[in-house]
Amino acid sequence: MTAVPPLTDGDLTLRLLRQDPKVIAFDVENGAPVGTVEVRRTTPGVGLVVWAVENSDAARRALRLVSEYAFGELGLERLQVEVDPSLHASARVAVRSGFRREGVLRGAALVEGERRDVAVYGMRIDDPRPDTVTGWTALMDSTLPKKRVIAHVVVRDTGGRVLLCQVSYKKDLELPGGVVEPDEDPATGASREMEEELGTALPLLGVLAIDWLPRWEGWGDAVEILYDGGVHDPSLIDRLQPDGFEIRGISWHAPDKLAGLVSPLNARRLPMLLDAPDQLHNLRNGSPITS
Repeated sequence: MTAVPPLTDGDLTLRLLRQDPKVIAFDVENGAPVGTVEVRRTTPGVGLVVWAVENSDAARRALRLVSEYAFGELGLERLQVEVDPSLHASARVAVRSGFRREGVLRGAALVEGERRDVAVYGMRIDDPRPDTVTGWTALMDSTLPKKRVIAHVVVRDTGGRVLLCQVSYKKDLELPGGVVEPDEDPATGASREMEEELGTALPLLGVLAIDWLPRWEGWGDAVEILYDGGVHDPSLIDRLQPDGFEIRGISWHAPDKLAGLVSPLNARRLPMLLDAPDQLHNLRNGSPITS
């Protein structure tokens, strides 16, 4: 066994337990033995960190020590840990040790004959460390909810009708617009979607409504912003150019004729928005928030 000096942060110490080309393992001592930690080489430059330590503080310090050793002495460029999502204490140890949450492998582990999910946390050699401001905020950002933002545009004609699109992926008619991309502000997302779908990005005159949408048919919950696309002559429709792929057609529709043409969500809220387009509507699942 190659001699490896003890790793220490001044209080906690890691002493080499065993070493081979695939695994290096340490005893963890905090005045007395408290567990083990090891790095398993998986693919070139990548290691899996596994620990069994009595308390979370010692586990966190052990992971930090072994991570720096793996990057500095073993030449690894990426480390990861795999945690059962139900083990919240283990997840906190991973994050506070510098590992960012990267996703969930559904049914990746077989435990006593039952398929269990595995949460994956990763750290790269060039990641800012958790005791720096950027390192800590990146860690926290990796664990926080990522809520979808949707931006749609309500375009009206001089007769009070609303412009709706026949889309290729469902029967319900839909407003122009769509999902906002990462690092894109919602107004830009609404304009981009209109440009892509209809060949023209109409000026946005303001926000008509902010709506929260619950989980629905496999989608996670989302925040939707509905922008005012203005009032136009009905001939506007002749100047728009549906992309023919996502948008198969466009048409004007009166607010009292929407039932059965649009989703129940839009059937609830669109007549209300069209009836009072000069006010900001604060909605929950298409209905006004009153308390």
